[in-house]
Amino acid sequence: MTHPAPHAVARLRTERLARSLKPFVARGSRAERCPHCRVQPTHCLCAWRPQVEANAAMCLVMHDIEALKPSNTGWLIADVVPETHAFGWTRTGVDPALLELLADPQWQPYLVFPGEYVAPQRVVEEVRLAPGKRPLFVLLDATWTEARKMFRKSPYLDALPVLSLTPAQLSRYRLRRSTRGEHLCTAEVAAMCLELAGDLRAGEALDDYLDVFSQHYLAAKRRLPLDLNDALHQRLQSYR
Repeated sequence: MTHPAPHAVARLRTERLARSLKPFVARGSRAERCPHCRVQPTHCLCAWRPQVEANAAMCLVMHDIEALKPSNTGWLIADVVPETHAFGWTRTGVDPALLELLADPQWQPYLVFPGEYVAPQRVVEEVRLAPGKRPLFVLLDATWTEARKMFRKSPYLDALPVLSLTPAQLSRYRLRRSTRGEHLCTAEVAAMCLELAGDLRAGEALDDYLDVFSQHYLAAKRRLPLDLNDALHQRLQSYR
């Protein structure tokens, strides 16, 4: 199989590993994994990666070790959405390339975050684009506790409108647990953003890809076989 060039999250992971002073150890990190999909080789996901187009772009601002976690779903977003950017977050500084991206006149950025934590005049619930603009969704990729801290301590994001989502269902993501079921994983949030922006096929592909990733990941962990002819895999096949 021919693999595409490393995407933004893969490059950020490589950069973060290069700066590490000791090996990264997290739950599941010691298992052998495919370098392209991060699933154990016996349950590799690469053959099911969707090929879709999207007018919207994603900007992932990732907490320090998020890109290193095998269960991170920002990686799935970069697999599916062709124009995905990824930046590491620090409390004391900001990557100049992130500021340049946010200032690029082709984009209309939205910071995606729950409206209950934001001044009402800053909150929007729809994607309304100015002429000639494309949507750029800024997602804080972290645990919920970390994301709230990032939101408070990132003044360069203060001027952006906040897109507040109202999920129609509780999170389906099964690889990590949140204390609140309405908290969605990053890939679920991105899929909702794509749908709001009119990229319906890309949003559906990302939703299905997340479900297959979870299925393969857990089956590998539990040493269970996969049914590659089930309805979910057949849907993913249609995106290739």
